Amino acid sequence: MSQAYTPGLTITPYAKLRKIRKLPIKGEVLVGIGEKVKPDSFVARAFLPGAAHIVKAGEILGVAGEDLERYLLKRVGEKVEENEVIASATSFFGLSKKFVRSPIKGTIENISPITGNITIREEPKPLMLPAYVEGEVVEILPNEGVVIETKGAFLQGIFGVGGERWGKLKVVVSSPAEPIREIREEFKGCVIVGGSIDSEMLRRASEMGVKGIVVGGIFDEVLRDFLGYDIGVAITGQEDIPLTIIIMEGFGNLPISKRTFELFKRFAGFLASINGATQ
Repeated sequence: MSQAYTPGLTITPYAKLRKIRKLPIKGEVLVGIGEKVKPDSFVARAFLPGAAHIVKAGEILGVAGEDLERYLLKRVGEKVEENEVIASATSFFGLSKKFVRSPIKGTIENISPITGNITIREEPKPLMLPAYVEGEVVEILPNEGVVIETKGAFLQGIFGVGGERWGKLKVVVSSPAEPIREIREEFKGCVIVGGSIDSEMLRRASEMGVKGIVVGGIFDEVLRDFLGYDIGVAITGQEDIPLTIIIMEGFGNLPISKRTFELFKRFAGFLASINGATQ
């Protein structure tokens, strides 16, 4: 990638923001109007269907699908434990016995008299939606989520990778162009700010448990080394990485603008919610 810069990004020391927090599927709202929330407060939840597992019961027992029902120990809708016997058959005048066991803990969803297969579905998986920002719930979206109102500084960067994270803001350099040269234990759980960062510091930050890194510029090969691939031009924010990176100015050796850097210094020690999603 070559150097890039896009003017017009929002940089303001004060903003009143409304953040919509919605589940990807219908669920349950856990908070009420006027409730104060923190970034890690869960505001809504849903349950994702578990994976389905097919058990070839008829084949295991050596019986036709239409005859399977007489050998069943469990029926549709019943819960089963992992390795629990769900069907059995005796042959050769009781000398041989065959068992069908459940490979998982779940619920029997279907028993096919045609194929002789039993479908068992894993337990639903809870999906918990955090508030992401500190603020007040001002609107409820029934069965979907909430709208949270918050106040604070608002800064947009040109590019980012990684999803929603939050932590105490730390400015770890003394000037807008100074690179991040060390990662200390005290940075764990924080969002750190510097002029730039190299591959070694990114690796150390990841290992240390830094939540996010904000820099003026970054070389594309550093980002490629960290991700393991060249991201190119795309919608970002879903990368499976342990921290979020936000680039304020562009690719290459670009310092953070003086105004932006002073704003970061002003709010050092405050809670920062960041998101590397780039549209």
